[in-house]
Amino acid sequence: MKIEILGTGCAKCKTLYENTKKAVEESGKDAEIIKVEEIPKIMAYGVMSTPALVIDGQVKFSGKVASIGEIMGMLP
Repeated sequence: MKIEILGTGCAKCKTLYENTKKAVEESGKDAEIIKVEEIPKIMAYGVMSTPALVIDGQVKFSGKVASIGEIMGMLP
């Protein structure tokens, strides 16, 4: 599974990254977690507000920081 955190490095983006790491660890699933900070790459997903979470190429949400529990519910 490939998980991307889209954001330019703001505090909310960093929090989402940490929450995502914890959610993957707690779920016991295997995932590659990548930070995407380049604006052209973020825009390629059609995301207009960050942070955003992308799992296996599909944007799950944008513009908020999800809790660990919310992220665990989105993992396949």
